[in-house]
Amino acid sequence: MKKGILLINLGTPKSPTAKHLRPYLRRFLGDKRVIATPDVIWKPVLELMILPRRPKFSAQMYKKIWSAEYGSPLAYYTKRQAELLQALVPDTVVKYAFSYSEPDISQVLAEFEAQKVTELCIIALYPQYSTTTVGSVSDDVMRFYHKRTYVPNIKFVTSFYESEAYLKLLADKIKEYWSKKVYDKLIISYHGIPESYVKKGDPYQAQCEETTAKLEAMLPDIEILHTYQSKFGPAKWLEPATDETIKHLPKQGCKKLLVISPSFVADCLETLYELELENRTYFEQAGGECYDVVPCLNDDPEFVAFLKDLSK
Repeated sequence: MKKGILLINLGTPKSPTAKHLRPYLRRFLGDKRVIATPDVIWKPVLELMILPRRPKFSAQMYKKIWSAEYGSPLAYYTKRQAELLQALVPDTVVKYAFSYSEPDISQVLAEFEAQKVTELCIIALYPQYSTTTVGSVSDDVMRFYHKRTYVPNIKFVTSFYESEAYLKLLADKIKEYWSKKVYDKLIISYHGIPESYVKKGDPYQAQCEETTAKLEAMLPDIEILHTYQSKFGPAKWLEPATDETIKHLPKQGCKKLLVISPSFVADCLETLYELELENRTYFEQAGGECYDVVPCLNDDPEFVAFLKDLSK
């Protein structure tokens, strides 16, 4: 028996340029799990309206979070998670892959196959399940094994929002910040999805709400607001929106704000640009005085140890 662990996250462009954003966005926004609009409607919109303009705009945002030392934060921290986990389980083959960039899921599954792995644990690095993320990962995995002669024993971790260990990691991070400064409120911000997906049965909203409820129970002395970020397109998304909430808080007497986003385990565009830079500006322009964002779990040794336990 040979064991393997595969960590899977969203992906990232190769560089913060329109040249590399274009194929990344085409692949991401072309995923039917992400955008469920029929191809006859969506493809012309994507190819003729979005891809000619959006890559240049997105590249400017990526440039502001890109590290001169290690490049894409998401790629860096996902790789670090795999490397540190490998050190904890030396007898197991540990790899990482992305849904919309290199290393590609099918490419890495082929590597496990070549190494004759017979027991494979796949961990989708999304604490809360959504068809737009974990559902897409499942599609890629099933597509790879659909015509394979041999399929290993597979354990597929599709969510871990209920894990006490995961929740304690988040609560401890929040307490660490709260003990050093005086804040008025904490915003727990999740990546949003269209409301229509929830109506079709996506459990994401319920799992996000349960995450917040459990954190509220662990942090009884902290006033918490639950919001959603990253709206894309004209469809109605889950509310309340993080940015709109933040814009109104100073007028309501909240001048000191702490923000955390439990739907991400590695810092990325949504945390480093949207929350850290964009929403900070909204808050300060509205009269806010203190604004801090709790970093993602990233390469925290305790989170890596949690991944080890999750893989058992």
